[in-house]
Amino acid sequence: MPRNSLSIILAVFSIALAACSSTVSTPTPLEEQGQESGLAYVEEFLSDPSDLSPVGLGGGEKLRVIATTNIVADVVGNIGGDTIELMALIPLGADPHTYQPTPGDYRAMADAHVIFISGLGLEEPMHGTLGQIAEEVSIVSLSEGIEPRQIGVDEKPEPESEGKASEYEGDLHPEGVDPHVWFDPFNVMIWAENTALALGALDPPNADLYGDNALEFIETLEDLHLWIEREVAQLPDENRELVTDHLTLGYFAQRYGFEMIGAVIPAYSTAAEPSARELASLEDAIIALDIKALFVGITVNPRIAERVAEDTGVVLVPLYSGSLSEPEAGTYLEFMKFNVDAIVEALGN
Repeated sequence: MPRNSLSIILAVFSIALAACSSTVSTPTPLEEQGQESGLAYVEEFLSDPSDLSPVGLGGGEKLRVIATTNIVADVVGNIGGDTIELMALIPLGADPHTYQPTPGDYRAMADAHVIFISGLGLEEPMHGTLGQIAEEVSIVSLSEGIEPRQIGVDEKPEPESEGKASEYEGDLHPEGVDPHVWFDPFNVMIWAENTALALGALDPPNADLYGDNALEFIETLEDLHLWIEREVAQLPDENRELVTDHLTLGYFAQRYGFEMIGAVIPAYSTAAEPSARELASLEDAIIALDIKALFVGITVNPRIAERVAEDTGVVLVPLYSGSLSEPEAGTYLEFMKFNVDAIVEALGN
C-alpha cells in the first residue's frame, strides 16, 4: 500500500483512539495429523498482513478472497468492494466455535489468493484445514495487533453494598484468550486496517482504493462508537451488569463500562460444558445481585440457559454473537445496533 494511504488510516485510527480515550483431498482432523491444536499451532501459519507478495493478477482478474465468518466477510467486503471476489465460509446463523469445514470449503480455500480469519482461536475446529492450506495460500488474522483479553481468572463482580455481597464463584478454566474482539468497534478498526494492508500488498494497483475504503469504514465505526456511548449512557451504573450464555461480551463491557458477572458456560467457546458447581454459583449470583437479564446468543443452544432462567426467574434476551443474520443484523453495523438496543432495553426496565 502506498505510504500516503496507510498514513491516513493510521492517523485517523490514532485520533479515534485518543477521542475515545486443482484436485484436492479432504484434510484429516488436526488430532489425526498429530499436530498440536490451539493458538500456538495456528500462529505458525499466519501471514503478516503488510508482508504479502503481489499475486500478479491477469487482465480483469480479481483477488479471490475467503473469509471464515460472515462478520469477517462484511468487514472485508467494505474494504475490497467490487474489486475482489469474496466468499464467506461459515453460513449465516452458524456457530463459528463449532463449525467444521466441508470438502467444498477446502476446495474454495485452496483456490483463493488469501484467507481472512477472525483469529485468536475462534476458528479452532478449522485449524487443521488451515494448516494444510497455508502451504499454498496466505492466511491473515484480522485480529493481529489487538490486545486480547486473557482468561485464567474468574470474572467476578466486586460487591458494592451489603445487598450485593454474593460473588460468582465459577471454576477456573484453562488459560487462553477471548476471541470475541468484534464487540468493540475499535478492534474492528484494526480489522479494517489489516484488511487494507493485506489487500494492498497482494494487489498494489488498487492499494489506494483499499486505503480509501478503510478510511471511510473507520470513520463509520467511530460514529458507531459514539452512538453506543449515547445509548448506554441511559443506563445507571448499577444496571450495567451482564450475564451471558458464554463469555462473549468482555470487550464490549471493557469499552463501555459494564461488569461481566458471569456466564452459563464460563468459557470463551460454546463447545465447553459448565459444571454443576458453576451453574449453582451463577444462579446464586443472579439472585443475590438482582440481575435483570440473561443474554443468550441466537446461534447457541439455549437449553442450559433456559434452565438457569427457570431456576432464577431472570428474563432471557436473545443477542447475535458470532454470526450476522438477515434481515435485522445483516451487516456488522446492524448487528451491533441490534445488540446494543436489546441490552439497553433489557437493563433499563
